[in-house]
Amino acid sequence: MKEGIHPNYNQTTITCACGNVLEVGSTKKDIKVDICSKCHPLWTGNLRQDKAGGRADKFKKKYGLA
Repeated sequence: MKEGIHPNYNQTTITCACGNVLEVGSTKKDIKVDICSKCHPLWTGNLRQDKAGGRADKFKKKYGLA
């Protein structure tokens, strides 16, 4: 690697809005994020998916045909 063209790689902390703190390596100093793997609905199991039916069922429900 060439000298003097690469950014400094340091240990840094990532702080989430929920209070979770992660220690990682990065070229940036302290990083603040709004959502992390501890509070994201996809990883916590709180994600709701309404998969009750297909497109025809949605249409029937919307227009009161069912």
